[in-house]
Amino acid sequence: MISLASPTVAILLTGMLVGVSAALLGSFLVLRGNSMLADAISHSILFGIALAWLLTGQTTGPVQIAGAALSGVLAVLLIETLTRTRRLRDDAAIGLVFPALFSIGVLLINVFARDVHLDEHTVLLGEIGFVWLDTLTLGGVELPRATLAMAVMLALDAVFVLVFYKSLKLATFDPDLARALGLAPGLVFYAHLSLLSGTAVAAFDAVGVVLFVTFVVVPPATALLLTRRLSTLIAVAMLIAAASAPIGYGVALWLDVSIGGSMALATGPFLAAAYAWRRWQTARRRRVRPVQPASSASA
Repeated sequence: MISLASPTVAILLTGMLVGVSAALLGSFLVLRGNSMLADAISHSILFGIALAWLLTGQTTGPVQIAGAALSGVLAVLLIETLTRTRRLRDDAAIGLVFPALFSIGVLLINVFARDVHLDEHTVLLGEIGFVWLDTLTLGGVELPRATLAMAVMLALDAVFVLVFYKSLKLATFDPDLARALGLAPGLVFYAHLSLLSGTAVAAFDAVGVVLFVTFVVVPPATALLLTRRLSTLIAVAMLIAAASAPIGYGVALWLDVSIGGSMALATGPFLAAAYAWRRWQTARRRRVRPVQPASSASA
């Protein structure tokens, strides 16, 4: 029997899957200027997880992912409703909605789930170092449940992006044109956010949703400093996220610190390097720009 449940393999594979999934969906959020929605969704899914448990009694599985996805969409709807009043800016609306939903989720757990293994601390921070302890056998291969969940979510995310790539591209850069062409950018946007919510809840067993936000935002933001081509941006963001997992794991072993936190922090040097390269390129263009000769005064 083939095993992918050895600690090092399980941790690295899970971390890379989380990073790649987050960067894939996060690229469109960063380009839309909605990066903070990832933070709002990552906190609001606790409300969906708690509510799904109250209704079904299940703490894991597709029901939890569906509950988290719906709560993420609810958070976005509430944010947009507040924004449309024109009395609040986007950042203020986000700051009101996600703490409210997160607080309600915490209260539901404290009141109704005292004796159930449904820990909000785990949802926030996770512990990727323990993913290899919870395994299953699939087709003669032993692998961690968290790794399988992230592989499934990555496959769903990739299929969605490939199938709706044109719609996502138009909805990101020109929603009005997408609407005129009958591509329903609003529907595509909410489907995208639903997948982001599902990916976040699948990731909470590994890196936790707070660290998940780092993978959603930093690799795409780094790639945006390096390229303006969408397909290249997505590929570069996914590569940065995938590379951050083994780098962070090595740093965590060296310093004896949180593995998930180190993986998230490992994206920072990529961002710093990309920013420095962009500044150097800008300065270089200014230096080589030809000086226009002064026009001679007319007689």
